[in-house]
Amino acid sequence: MSEKKDFLLEIGTEEMPSAPLIHASKQYRELLAKGLDDAGLAHGDIKIITSPRRLGAVIADVAIETEEVHEVKRGPAANIAFDESGAPTKAACGFARKCGVDASELVRREDTDGREYVFAERFVPATPAQPILTALAENVISSLEWPNYRSQRWGSETATFVRPIRWICALLGNQVIPVHYADVDSSNTTRGHRVLGPGEHVVASPADYERVLEENGVLSAERRRKVILDGIAQIEAERAGAHVDMPKKVFDEVVNLCEWPTVLVGVFDEEFLAVPHEIICESMLSNQRYFPIYDANGKLTREFVVVSNTKPENNERVIDGNERVVRARLYDAKFFYDEDLKVSLETFRSRLASVAFQEKLGNVLQKTERIESLSLAICREARIGAHVASDAQRAAHFAKADLVSSAVVEFTNQQGVMGGYYAKAAGESDEVAEAIRDHYRPRFAGDDLPCGLAGCVVAVADKLDTIAGMFAIGEPPTGSKDPFALRRSAIGVINILADRLRCGYVALVDAALDAYLEQGLSFNKPEVAQNICTFIKGRMEQIARDAKIKSDTVAAVSRGTIEAPVDFFALAHALDDARANDAETFDNLATAYARASHLADSSLGQDVDEAPLLPVEHDLLRAIDDAQDKVHAAIDSSSYAEVISSLAELREPIDRFFDDVLVMDEDETIKNNRLRLLNRFVSVFHDVADMGELARK
Repeated sequence: MSEKKDFLLEIGTEEMPSAPLIHASKQYRELLAKGLDDAGLAHGDIKIITSPRRLGAVIADVAIETEEVHEVKRGPAANIAFDESGAPTKAACGFARKCGVDASELVRREDTDGREYVFAERFVPATPAQPILTALAENVISSLEWPNYRSQRWGSETATFVRPIRWICALLGNQVIPVHYADVDSSNTTRGHRVLGPGEHVVASPADYERVLEENGVLSAERRRKVILDGIAQIEAERAGAHVDMPKKVFDEVVNLCEWPTVLVGVFDEEFLAVPHEIICESMLSNQRYFPIYDANGKLTREFVVVSNTKPENNERVIDGNERVVRARLYDAKFFYDEDLKVSLETFRSRLASVAFQEKLGNVLQKTERIESLSLAICREARIGAHVASDAQRAAHFAKADLVSSAVVEFTNQQGVMGGYYAKAAGESDEVAEAIRDHYRPRFAGDDLPCGLAGCVVAVADKLDTIAGMFAIGEPPTGSKDPFALRRSAIGVINILADRLRCGYVALVDAALDAYLEQGLSFNKPEVAQNICTFIKGRMEQIARDAKIKSDTVAAVSRGTIEAPVDFFALAHALDDARANDAETFDNLATAYARASHLADSSLGQDVDEAPLLPVEHDLLRAIDDAQDKVHAAIDSSSYAEVISSLAELREPIDRFFDDVLVMDEDETIKNNRLRLLNRFVSVFHDVADMGELARK
């Protein structure tokens, strides 16, 4: 076994943005590991060390040379490998090609069994690590990809990188590995923090790398993350019950904006607390990467967290400078808010006529008119009272008004939120303001649903209007395109219907399409409605599968007549529970269906003539009618365990029927009457689910 040494490869650059740095660090490990493995160079763990100015890797126990390879492989018998003239046959050529040698290099030799075979011998001498590591490093640097960011060129070079490369440190043990890229040659030096450790610093070996960085003001990403989190924890501990708002995306960016973090606290002026905290916080988070501090009651305080990247003795100056910056930013936010309050909601709403929703679907004002109408249809379908329906209609009327406000134009993430504030300031009720605020929810997976019923109604109307419109113009989502986020909208509709409104979607789709027809859009309504319902049902099926409900159970329920999401999920769970926990009931359910459906003929209908029925047939007919009544009552009360139990009770009468009756009687009239009885039996199941596949299992 060859000697092993640690290998260091550091790419030093101008400051890299956070997102591509995070992406590159993942690629970096994979590219290095694959390159070493493909070259046959043994190695240990790979540790990635990054900062805004460097992408480094320390690879433990890299062999100083590849292993020598000596392989001997036995091939076909010699009389098969060579013809009578001694020329290699296809068998010999194929074996040679498989072993990576020429057929002329095959040797004939007698093996232990006394027969003569051909053998392929391959000898690959050991290769020193140095040229392999040189080629690997240069290939890795050029192979890193920067999605959503343009690579740069500098000087007269044609080679690119996300930011100009200023140095390369490449060491195998204490030996410099020559690497050349974009007119930069490798050495055994790194560079420290621009202020705390400027200039070049010698790295004697890979084991010294992190120590040299730390001595010169650079911590690894893991260390920086811990320092920031510890500093924030201390701030929260000093302010009993306080909470520092740290969105993950912003926090990750802050970690990659500094090399030697120091956590500080700044203060902004009291007057800004009168401005909605959402735009105050967004201004601080998105523009300056400051973290707002909330008190124990969840109220925004005047304090905010700043993470500096300079000498501790500069803390006061850093705080003062950042307070000056935040003051200017918050003055802008306050100005936008104050100016918006001078404009009525109706004026804002009227301006929506000049804002396009979609080229073929009209403007946003037309959209508000459609969701206002659709909101009332949803209230009727969900059996919501007049008071909530009135709130929902009013909220829908102004739902999009804030899109043309100055605050939302500046802080687009606050659409809806600012509309709620403006509605409240205009004297609208709390319920209407809350519905306007919440109607974009859920915005993403795991997001909260709207708080009130009115908000739920408007949210469904808004999302369903978009889905209906895009399907009506023939632009549903595809595998690679969903610019209007229709899949996310459908999931939002399903979750709200299942959790809050507890009604179906078929009638709502119909109402949404009617609104477009009234607007003058031309399309085949039955066909589009069917496509939308299939699309929504597909999302519903996926949600059920994600909840660990078996695929065949989901398929069975999907083919039934139940379309309300709350009932769809409850029935699917009940069927799965029966399979897992009550095997006898499920077996009765599946067997009863299988016996009847095998012979049923739907073309004959379900009108059974009771006059010629035998007693056992009468018993089955009564059992069917009783089960149907029980099933419908159980569905109406959402008692799905009772639905399954009622269907399972049909096992005994259907078994007795088959034991005592010959269905395929020679008398055609009797036979068809019995088949109609089976059709009636099967129809009870079809109202619930298609048990065919479940019965087979």
